[in-house]
Amino acid sequence: MSYKWLEYLFWFALIGCGLLTALHALLYKRDPRAALGWIVTALAVPGVGPLLYWLLGVNRIRALGRGWQEGGNGLPLRSAAFCVWSEELAGSGLPFQDDWYAPYLSLADTVTRRPLLGGNAVEILINGNAAFPAMLKAIHEARNNVYLSSYIFESNATGRQFVEALTRAVQRGVEVRVLIDALGECYSWPPISRLLARGKVPAARFLPFSLGGRGLHFNLRNHRKLLVVDGRMGFSGGMNIGGRHLLGPASDSGVKDLHFRIEGPVVGQMQDAFLEDWGFTTGEHLTGSRPPVEHFGSAMCRGISAGPNEDFEKLHWLLTGVLAVARQRVCIMTPYFIPDRGLITALNTAALRGVEVHLLLPERNNLPLVQWASRAYLWEFLQYGVRIYWQPPPFDHSKLLLVDNIYCLVGSANLDPRSLRLNFEFNLEVYDSALNARLAAHFDACRNASRPVTLEEVDGRSLPAKMRDAAAKLFSPYL
Repeated sequence: MSYKWLEYLFWFALIGCGLLTALHALLYKRDPRAALGWIVTALAVPGVGPLLYWLLGVNRIRALGRGWQEGGNGLPLRSAAFCVWSEELAGSGLPFQDDWYAPYLSLADTVTRRPLLGGNAVEILINGNAAFPAMLKAIHEARNNVYLSSYIFESNATGRQFVEALTRAVQRGVEVRVLIDALGECYSWPPISRLLARGKVPAARFLPFSLGGRGLHFNLRNHRKLLVVDGRMGFSGGMNIGGRHLLGPASDSGVKDLHFRIEGPVVGQMQDAFLEDWGFTTGEHLTGSRPPVEHFGSAMCRGISAGPNEDFEKLHWLLTGVLAVARQRVCIMTPYFIPDRGLITALNTAALRGVEVHLLLPERNNLPLVQWASRAYLWEFLQYGVRIYWQPPPFDHSKLLLVDNIYCLVGSANLDPRSLRLNFEFNLEVYDSALNARLAAHFDACRNASRPVTLEEVDGRSLPAKMRDAAAKLFSPYL
């Protein structure tokens, strides 16, 4: 008996799957380069190409996320209890109100789901040496609720301190919820969720890998770092929870980073961001504490939740917008720098307008492939006057954008496709000249300890190094 027809059927199915996959990429991929890449992959590698596309190239969470974001979980997108911004903004007298800055403020109001709120105090916490004691103290003093979200939550001695503090909070009757990214949890052993379960701390994993349910997502990770206590105090920034962020006085090992303690009305937005993520992950819809609005300082802040579930690529649009209104100076510190064409144009345009653009990058990255791809872009900035510096070890994981003497953008997002398009991120934009001055002093100190990168140095790389960097650059959309 001949089974030749089965072979024909098999190849017909493979070719048909490739064609349908290519058609889907053609219709739904916004970036033509990404669409072309996936079309070629789907057609050139039968079976494997379509499988990779449906695993890695399709955002199956967008429709579900939009329904959740629009109030399906019963959470208000803008809490009336915290919307005190309009009256304060009218009389603030801050420079971003004038005709030059007004377009950016209009853009930010349009593409974000949250208003700008006054009356906040923002404190800089440098490295885990300052951040972790402050966070643990807040957990120990919690009376109503503690909400903690972290991409990486290590199970080393530092992580166990947090588990102990959270366990004690549960024992005191405090409402505790901990959200860990399922991929980020894999950075240490045993998994932190196991230790939290022993302490009876309610915890959940964001998008765990599954052959059913929500599927296998190597992208679409929850990269947010949030701690909200009693609805009054919040912590956010770029720092994960782990001993690597504890640095000695003269150590070249470990990871430097910035975190921030926030008090004021914007903490309500941070809490809403956590509760949205928790509701999406677990189906449990909490309301959290809603204390009376109190003013703690002069900073005007807005929480920015960005992710692949949004209609807008918020961070990309906001970065482009604020660079367009910069007047004197732009300072950027980021561990991972893989810009797309829009960001390249925005930075170079600012430099050509006479704005001083400073870019501070780690000289030795913890992800070599990312560093190679990043180096392939540097000549495009140096030739137009952007000033780039290599920061010596220890590795600096800080994410920071300063514009002129008033605007600060801090949080979890890097300047790479993963943060700007694929991950769930939380950033805080702050309008405050005092905070800007303190962060500028920190930036300048780091820059002064770094060495400038020249166009001659970049052009003088060996041919093998140029080929390696250019090859890594080809994978930029996926790094």
